[in-house]
Amino acid sequence: MYKVLMIEDDAMIGDMVSMYLGEEGFQVIRKENGAEGVVAVRQFAPDIILLDLMLPDMDGLELCRHVRQTSGVPIMIVSMKSKVVERVKALGAGADDYMCKPFSMHEMSARVHALIRRSNTYQKVVDTKRAPSAVLIENKLEVSEELLTVDKSIELNLHTRSMLVRGHVVETTYSEFEIMKCFINNPGRVFSREDLLQTVRGFDSYVTDRAIDVHIANLRKKIENNPKEPQRIRTVWGVGYKYV
Repeated sequence: MYKVLMIEDDAMIGDMVSMYLGEEGFQVIRKENGAEGVVAVRQFAPDIILLDLMLPDMDGLELCRHVRQTSGVPIMIVSMKSKVVERVKALGAGADDYMCKPFSMHEMSARVHALIRRSNTYQKVVDTKRAPSAVLIENKLEVSEELLTVDKSIELNLHTRSMLVRGHVVETTYSEFEIMKCFINNPGRVFSREDLLQTVRGFDSYVTDRAIDVHIANLRKKIENNPKEPQRIRTVWGVGYKYV
């Protein structure tokens, strides 16, 4: 049984979502403010978080950033704010999806299923196949059963879906992880924004060229010594990005 944590102060919406997802076999708990939500993330260990942006005690984006510092759990924003800039801010804060109120319960349920399914995909692949990926000798790409790396300073653990940067674990969203996996699998190859859109489509239900730029900016902050002068994720003007 998958566990859903809903951080939402609107009792009516909370009750409807809890009832609907409960009938579909999810275990759902709701917290009415951010402080209780933070505690629940640790104690309840949810498989997905449904997060309202306007909470009585803190900004939802602040809470999203806080959770993302220590957890890779899928986060879906559920908010009255419908402007594109709000969606972009949410992606920048580490959210994986965004739904505007009012919304279809059927669509919400489908997105919850999709995010959880995709978050577990690579875990299942590793557990069942336990096979190493292809090796690109000329680019010094090294792949073990679990680790994907080019030069040891940045490693992707496919088993835990975590990224190590110079020996330290750095949390990523699912979309960020997929983009990094794509880069490390193909060092030197130039990817257009459309290529990267196809890589993350399904993780982000609302995904645009601008969203890709946000993901790249976030990754640079996490892996580059100086994000303003990136040495690893390079911009190829007029085309897209490549990993050096």
